[in-house]
Amino acid sequence: MRIASLLFFCLVGTVIMSSGQNIATFDDLVLSRPDTFYVNYSMPNTDVGFNDGLGHFPTYFDTSYGYTTWSSFSYSNVTDSTTSGFGNQYAAKTGIGFDSSPNYAVVACFNQITYANTVTMGLTGRATGQPVRGFYVTNSTYAYNSMRSGDGFARKFHNGDWFKLTVQGYYGGLLKPDSVTFYLADFLFPDTTMNYIVKTWEWVNLLSLGKVDSLQFSLSSTDNSMYGMNTPSYFCMDNFTTDEGASLAAAQPRSLTEARVYPNPSTGFLYIDQADQAFNRAVISDIIGNIIADYPLVGIRNEINTSNLQSGQYILTLFGNNGNSALRFVKY
Repeated sequence: MRIASLLFFCLVGTVIMSSGQNIATFDDLVLSRPDTFYVNYSMPNTDVGFNDGLGHFPTYFDTSYGYTTWSSFSYSNVTDSTTSGFGNQYAAKTGIGFDSSPNYAVVACFNQITYANTVTMGLTGRATGQPVRGFYVTNSTYAYNSMRSGDGFARKFHNGDWFKLTVQGYYGGLLKPDSVTFYLADFLFPDTTMNYIVKTWEWVNLLSLGKVDSLQFSLSSTDNSMYGMNTPSYFCMDNFTTDEGASLAAAQPRSLTEARVYPNPSTGFLYIDQADQAFNRAVISDIIGNIIADYPLVGIRNEINTSNLQSGQYILTLFGNNGNSALRFVKY
């Protein structure tokens, strides 16, 4: 799965980590019963959101159209991963939170003033002005089923389509230029068997954004009309993790010639093609940074045997004389 602004890589610098994590799991937020979600109609067009961890997650309701609409963040324990359509807009395709937890956040990515598919959340307390480690993301049932099969508003995805989430940070009141992009659906592969729509919880690393006061989340799609995006503008979030103890002073990202790493997901082998041989070493680690394997890279094409890896997510880091580059990949 792709988590990069470039075709294959999101360039990252070396990051020194220390203690100070705080995780918004949404599990301590109370819901009245199973298969329900947070609503608060008390103050239309006013933020009636909620805090968890060291984040404030805004919620807005609008009754001016003669019916009630909502945008930004809610939290949910809805388990319906099958029913299609707008009526099931508060459900994650996983049917459950990350690591089988009951609650997760649902994001209706729509600004009711500008009509852009963008929402913003703020950091609180000691996390303000510090890096954010990241969060887990998956598709909502509504968006997933719409892309899979089409509906009355959106078409079924086909070769060439994509649906992506872009995250940027604000610092000192200014939107920073750096961004992290995650493909919630990707039908751009020459080998069409690799096309996918995300239906599992996947980690999005935000440390490359540096110090931030708030985060902006934007959704975009190849399925659009004159009225905007047809793909349902929703995604789901869990375990939003700040890291007010992180230091990003060690190195800055460097622009490197791209290498091609494929297939992703991998089943038995991972291939690394690099025309200019910019990298000389490859390291595989798990998602929390434990090194699993270390390989030398020689020549234009290198083959890494992944058959001994358990199914799951891993980080492949390529090292070169002019900098490093990292890619998250999935082993089936």
